[in-house]
Amino acid sequence: MTSANDSFPERLTKIDALTRVDHHHLREEDDCFFLGEYSARMGFAHSATNNLIINFKKPMDRRGTNQWPYKAAKITQAARALFKAIGASDLRQYTFVPVPPSKFRVDPMYDDRMMSLLNQLSGFVQRNHGYALDIRELVSQTCSTAAVHDGDRRPSPDELAQLYQIDAAQLANVRDRVVICDDVLTTGCHYRAMQSVLSDALPAATFRGVFLARRIPETTNTEDFDW
Repeated sequence: MTSANDSFPERLTKIDALTRVDHHHLREEDDCFFLGEYSARMGFAHSATNNLIINFKKPMDRRGTNQWPYKAAKITQAARALFKAIGASDLRQYTFVPVPPSKFRVDPMYDDRMMSLLNQLSGFVQRNHGYALDIRELVSQTCSTAAVHDGDRRPSPDELAQLYQIDAAQLANVRDRVVICDDVLTTGCHYRAMQSVLSDALPAATFRGVFLARRIPETTNTEDFDW
């Protein structure tokens, strides 16, 4: 048993043969890393990772309420943890690409939390090492959909990829190494869909995934997120 008093991890762990089976869409060749482990249905007090993820994913309709500062604080905490995990490396050789949210850009529930995190991560790198990260929103959704855990059926990677579009205007001078960034690794569907559309646009690139947490599988799909 863990508690929210434990520290959120600041070291990346690689998905290996033992953990890959928990994320059934991932392939053996997929190079994916995570910081913490999220336990579904256990609430924010279960662990530091649960606390961070649940607050990090608070929906946009909480803006202006007393819940909003918790979301903002966890975005900063996550950026700082990622900086401690990877900031000592030379990150100039990478392009960082966030997985897009489930809502279209003009949707009032559109949440750019991953871009906010990456921009703050870049700020830490700039202040400590004198350069900014190459961050690009190369992929967006063409329409709003229900969050995966709100739906009756989870889409396949191919179905999800059909909803994605590439911003061709941002493809110039993308690094050969692309880091796909998301908050929680569940089935691996979003990572596979992202890699599919990005590899079509960037056939010479190599890809890896970085996640704030991986979900420890449960026997039910019920989640304790607010959305």
